[in-house]
Amino acid sequence: MNRPFSNLPPPRLPALNSSQQIMNLMPGQWHFGQGALLRTLLGSCVAITLWHPGKQWGGMCHYLLPSRINRGQAALDGRYGDEAIELLVQALKRTGSKPADYLAHLYGGADTMPDGMNVKFNVGQRNIEQGWALIDQHGFQLQDVDVGDNVPRTVSLDLPSGKVEVKRGQASK
Repeated sequence: MNRPFSNLPPPRLPALNSSQQIMNLMPGQWHFGQGALLRTLLGSCVAITLWHPGKQWGGMCHYLLPSRINRGQAALDGRYGDEAIELLVQALKRTGSKPADYLAHLYGGADTMPDGMNVKFNVGQRNIEQGWALIDQHGFQLQDVDVGDNVPRTVSLDLPSGKVEVKRGQASK
């Protein structure tokens, strides 16, 4: 595979070594390829990481909402969980691999609304439920999960090694 599939602009940061770039995913962004270090910061959003141990291909998506009510003829949009995973699945299929070949991790979905609020949208919980369903639907091999609670998370995926690191923030008061 010569080029990554992504909705990210080309990285602007210097290379860590001759072949690895740091790519910071913002909400609604996704990336699939080789050689990069992918990072993202999550609140109620969810990130799903995928990695193929034999080929060292992988990717990550960072979605804001589980799905949209009516897509119509619009293009797939990484802001929605079902569409973000579809974009990753399309990219991995272009490599000749299949979803069952990939190790998956599911992170995020924090409850970001303070307990004193009268309205709860449960976006984090709905995002988590969508993540579970999508991993199951596509047949990915689920390896690790860190979801819910009320803490932000920073997630990193090193594509050459497949190592995923999660750093949890401080609980909100």
